[in-house]
Amino acid sequence: MLSFLLKLRTRARNLFRLSDAHTMLVWSVIVGVAGAFATVIFREGIALLQRLFSGTSGSLVEMARHLPWQTRIWLPAAGGFIAGCLLMPAKRKAPGDDARTVHTDYVEAVAIGDGVMPVGKSLWRGASSLFTIASGGSIGREGPMVQLAALAASLIGRWVHFDPQRMRLLVACGAAAGITSAYNAPIAGAFFVTEIVLGSIVMESFGPIVVSSVVANITMREFAGYKPPYEMPPFPAISGIEVVLFVVLGLLCGALAPQFLALLDGTKSRVARLNLPLPVKFALGGLVCGVISVWTPEIWGNGYSVVNSILHSPWTWTALATVLVFKLIATTATIGSGAVGGVFTPTLFMGAVFGSLFGQGMHALFPHGTSAPYAYAMVGMGAFLAGATQAPLMAILMIFEMTLSYQAVLPLMLSCVVAYFVARATGKSSMYEITLHRNREVEERTRLRATQMRELIRPADTVVQADATVSDMTRVFLEY
Repeated sequence: MLSFLLKLRTRARNLFRLSDAHTMLVWSVIVGVAGAFATVIFREGIALLQRLFSGTSGSLVEMARHLPWQTRIWLPAAGGFIAGCLLMPAKRKAPGDDARTVHTDYVEAVAIGDGVMPVGKSLWRGASSLFTIASGGSIGREGPMVQLAALAASLIGRWVHFDPQRMRLLVACGAAAGITSAYNAPIAGAFFVTEIVLGSIVMESFGPIVVSSVVANITMREFAGYKPPYEMPPFPAISGIEVVLFVVLGLLCGALAPQFLALLDGTKSRVARLNLPLPVKFALGGLVCGVISVWTPEIWGNGYSVVNSILHSPWTWTALATVLVFKLIATTATIGSGAVGGVFTPTLFMGAVFGSLFGQGMHALFPHGTSAPYAYAMVGMGAFLAGATQAPLMAILMIFEMTLSYQAVLPLMLSCVVAYFVARATGKSSMYEITLHRNREVEERTRLRATQMRELIRPADTVVQADATVSDMTRVFLEY
């Protein structure tokens, strides 16, 4: 098939005098389709394992509720043990591997690599993630989906012998296709890659990325059962004074999101130092999730069903606080153990629950001047995401694309931008470290541009006069 496409590309170039930019658009269409299929394959793999474990598929929370309490405990632990065993081959360094050139993560492959992703290691990581997610691990499935979509793009690029520059762009197109397929958000998918992975919006790269996102979305709509992960209610009209409350929400989310990531990173670092086999570490993380799920099954999985329930039905503040704390512990245990999965969706979960709690508090203080708590949950999702990723434009577009409501734009813009600046001021880690490093580089370049030559030159402590003799110069040299 690909050999036929290569011949077709050559003939089309000769016939229509196509440039590299034109042919890149054609390949972005192919990558969009491939990324959508990679996402579907991973999703069906999770459903298959769920049926194997419990006889049902669908929401992991519903699956947990229908399992005996003993099974809730041992299933995540057993799934974690298997996931750890599957990840061990990906951890081994093959002969000839160079840490500077082999990048399993698609963000690194695009931002600092040549776009080449190792096939074996990526597939082992994907298989490990399947067992972690399907057995109830508190982690997102979208990260591995995007990873596989980017891997498919990398394989296509290697097959057609693209140079490193076009390889990186093709992998970026695959990542955009994966995000679009996972979240039903083609605009946000395109801006995610350009804002976080590439770091700039240039039409030569933005065009193919948009094409891949659109094609992936069209392809996903052809599959039965495809629907947006979050079912957003209509956003209510807000009063003028209520805008201040959304600014406060942005401040809080911007302060808390980096702390959330720091907790995950710190736990992961401490667990990595333990002298335990990888499967045992994963099993312990799963065991924590299993024990918590005996009382709070809502912590299983990525939290789609819980967020949808918060958006469409009333929750008491005690129920919200309980699920927030236990979900935080479960996610920290799962990701801290080293499990492979996404942090993107758990971040949206934290934002939704915290936003709803904030909305309930404000509604109790100002019952006649505030909207329903679900409005704060929706904005909280965007603000927490903006603070965690330090990519406010992507966060605004993603939530807006999910709501399709102009009423949501103003509070979203305010909260997300405020959260971004607060999170950036903390100087702590971003969900994607490459974003933080890039921001520091921009700040350093800005500082150097403003530096004048007189600031770099220091007056000499000793000056030899023009009429000094050789003996005078020798004396000064020996003295200093």
